[in-house]
Amino acid sequence: MWKTVAFYLISGIIVEGLISDPADGTLEVFLRTIMAFSTIATLLFVIKKWENFYQLFTAIFVCENFIMTLAIATEALDFFMVMNHVEYREEISITVAVFLVGWYIAIVSYILRQVFEFKMSGSVISAFSYFVLTYGIPMLFMDI
Repeated sequence: MWKTVAFYLISGIIVEGLISDPADGTLEVFLRTIMAFSTIATLLFVIKKWENFYQLFTAIFVCENFIMTLAIATEALDFFMVMNHVEYREEISITVAVFLVGWYIAIVSYILRQVFEFKMSGSVISAFSYFVLTYGIPMLFMDI
């Protein structure tokens, strides 16, 4: 579990460092990690399935790491497109980002459905809520 968290921190700092100020990006990645830990712990505490913590946390962070690796590749692609003055660079980057977020929500939804035997709608709503909590709140905090 801790290896997946370490990989997430390193890859997240790389991605955020390429997007914004490295110090702000590092703080945002740490806040996201804390929010992920808190959200998963709260969910398991409410559902009374605390024994699944390591399994769920590891599964979600493996997903996070996979998406972060693709995000690093996307940043490299964006840099390449900027250097070559690709006309529709912004549209391509936004499309890839939306695809990655959608894929992320789909994977987390699948994980939640398998672990808790949620219905499809419940798992999608839970995955979207998890995304908003772990990415939205730290981003909002950083804007303050």
